[in-house]
Amino acid sequence: MAAESEYNAWFQSIHDPNERYQVDEVVYRAKDGALLEVVHDKDALRKTSAQEWKDLFRARNQVNQFPFGSGVWGKKEWVLPNIRNENVVSMFEGHTNLFWAERYGNGLGLDDLWIKQCGNTHTGSFKDLGMTVLVSMVKEMIARGKQLPAIACASTGDTSAALSAYAAAAGIPAVVFLPRGKVSVAQLIQPVANGAIVFALDTDFDGCMEIVQEISQKDGIYLANSMNSLRIEGQKTVGIEIVEQFDWEVPDWIVIPGGNLGNVSALAKGFDLMIDLGLVTKRPRIVCAQAEAANPLYLSYQKGFEVFEPIAARPTIANAIQIGNPVSIDKAISALKRYNGIQIGNPVSIDKAISALKRYNGIVEQASEGEIADACAGADRTGLFNCPHTGVALAAMEKLVKSGTIAKGERVVVLSTAHGLKFVDFKVRYHEMKLEGAGSQYANPPIELPASYGTVRDEMLRQIDQRFSG
Repeated sequence: MAAESEYNAWFQSIHDPNERYQVDEVVYRAKDGALLEVVHDKDALRKTSAQEWKDLFRARNQVNQFPFGSGVWGKKEWVLPNIRNENVVSMFEGHTNLFWAERYGNGLGLDDLWIKQCGNTHTGSFKDLGMTVLVSMVKEMIARGKQLPAIACASTGDTSAALSAYAAAAGIPAVVFLPRGKVSVAQLIQPVANGAIVFALDTDFDGCMEIVQEISQKDGIYLANSMNSLRIEGQKTVGIEIVEQFDWEVPDWIVIPGGNLGNVSALAKGFDLMIDLGLVTKRPRIVCAQAEAANPLYLSYQKGFEVFEPIAARPTIANAIQIGNPVSIDKAISALKRYNGIQIGNPVSIDKAISALKRYNGIVEQASEGEIADACAGADRTGLFNCPHTGVALAAMEKLVKSGTIAKGERVVVLSTAHGLKFVDFKVRYHEMKLEGAGSQYANPPIELPASYGTVRDEMLRQIDQRFSG
């Protein structure tokens, strides 16, 4: 095993490999406006065999040695090797449950359906995976003498929760821009409770994104949105972790909801690295799912990715992906093409998204409000508790199964991006049949009755017979 000092990573333009920056530089885009990505010295990484990497990751799995017990930092050499351990800010994120959705899958005609429950983490979403890397790098930069007064993000909820928690743990000020009235109470209270400076703006996510980019450019506040490639380095570990949980067998399909599309390029990036270093040889097909109300990538896919046009995202119950002008579009498209995937969404990281889709020969799909709500509730009936954004992925997956694109015997993994408890208002409205723009096929409101044994018994027996007989 090579010493850690032999490993290196840097920022590099996705258009020009000769344009490079150190990872402690405050830079988000290349000279031509293209996004950057973190590139690793693969020659150094190849000095360690594939089996040695597997053994190392297994040995670190959930150990108490800081920071290697983290699902992200257990793969430190593949993520951010240049950072000192004392500057890592970690909540031992990752290691989330891979749930075998046997009953739900059987109802769809699938034998091998799994839900990667990324919401079972400290702040309740997959955003923790990327934020631990970004905030750790900021802490390292400050320790090296850089003047960074705060970290800021635009958010529809989950990014702000992750940033505020990790920044609070590091003792670094956090500034959050949210679209007023468009995030759940559970999401709003997280940055408030963690002491972030929270601005609720009269705009949508895209409007918040414009403000935070201007502030980062003019006022020296460090940008924490997914156009910052440090986030991708943490998020790419989810794909690695899935394969590791299957004892290094690659699933046939991975289905993921897409908003800013950072997760699409991150997923592909993790698989690229595993293939380059010989840990796996197979590529999964990626399905990136978007809400019909916020579907610029889907529309671009319909035109063969020849044209991408930002749209004005309409309100959707999957508010975290209500994004009409995604940043990571190029990377996502490239990944989907490489992985012959399906993508539904309106990404912020548009450059990286398109790049990822092209590399993996991807496909793009979309889901209506009704399809999202019913897919989410239908899966809940089998023991899950899904956020609406996971519902987008489930609805897309159901369409692909129905069309025969996904076959009965194929192994399918759906990424559940956040915990359902963050969206109880959505679930209450669904079961009260008050969800605008969607029906409630699986509505299950409480049954109100007088406190009479006979009345309760008769209704209970009727309900059991109605719901479970036959």
